[in-house]
Formats: sequence, structure tokens, C-alpha cells
Amino acid sequence: MPNARTAASDTKLEGLDAIQLLTADHKEVKAMFKEFESLKEEQDADDKKADLVQRICTALTIHATVEEEIFYPAVREAIDDEDLMDEADVEHASAKDLIAQLEEASPGDDHYDAKVTVLGEMIDHHVKEEEGEMFPKAKKGIDAVSLGAELAERKAELQADMGVAPQTRDVKRGAERASTKRFGEKTKDARANSSKRTG
Repeated sequence: MPNARTAASDTKLEGLDAIQLLTADHKEVKAMFKEFESLKEEQDADDKKADLVQRICTALTIHATVEEEIFYPAVREAIDDEDLMDEADVEHASAKDLIAQLEEASPGDDHYDAKVTVLGEMIDHHVKEEEGEMFPKAKKGIDAVSLGAELAERKAELQADMGVAPQTRDVKRGAERASTKRFGEKTKDARANSSKRTG
């Protein structure tokens, strides 16, 4: 079920390019893992933990899906670093395995907290590689605005499918705005080319 915090974060995704959007996701998930660490110190926090872990798993599933379907294929095409992209795929697969285990588990189960902590560490490592290596390389070869629109639209669809789409309209509006901006740029380019030909 959507909460106010998720709703607030989604409104900020309007008009972001692909790298800004993915970085915003990273920050949101990092904050949730930090919140989980503080819950470990609380007594009788099982319900809060279960709710938070469900939110973490959902956010990571959506994030990984948009990266795998849209962002990674575009980056693979744009940069010459198969090893970096293959490692990212393997890291996603490992994270998905832990996510699946956590979705079947409960806070009272053996190793529950440890699994959340390890997932957080895996994600932290993955984020450092993406933001430190992949994103700088990708910026030079991808149309980040166009990809941002695609990512925002797909993210909104996935949130709706998973029942956590609080600000879908705003995200879609951001995607539409980015798309309109692209169209405007193309029209401007076409006009410039046309005047060159006629001039």
C-alpha cells in the first residue's frame, strides 16, 4: 500500500533524465535501508520491519526491471564495456535471489535481519559501480532525456501493476514533458536544416 513518503518521492521524478531518475531511486532505497538499521534496535518492531522490507523489495524490483528492460540495453549499445554491464547483470540476479527469499520470510525467521543487511550491502556496492563507472560512461553515449521519459513511464506502469502508484500522473506528466521537449528539439533542428537548404 502506498505511503506518503513514496508519494512525495515520486512527485520529484517529473522531467528527470535517466541518470537523475535512477540516482533518485538509489537515494530512496538507501534511506530505507538506513531506516531498517534503526528498526533493528527497537523492541516489538516486527510489523514495521515487515512493511519496510516489503517497500524495499518492491522499490528494488521496479528499479531493476526498468534498468534491465530500458537502461542497460541502451548503455550496452552506447559504451564499449561488456565486463561492466555483465557484472551489473550478475549483481541484479544475486539481489533478486535475496529479494525472493525476503518476500517469503517474516521478521521472526532465522537470518531475516542478516539477509536485509546483506541485501543493503550488495545494493550499496552496485550503486557505487553504477554511479562511479557506468553513469559517467553512459552520459557520453545515450540520450538521457529520452531514456528518462521511457524509464518514468515504465516505472509508473510497474507501480500501478504492483499497487504502489501514488503519483503516477505526475510521473507520466514528467515523461510526457521530456517527450515534448525532445519533439521541440527535433522540430527546431528540422527548421534549421530546412533554412540551410533553402538559404
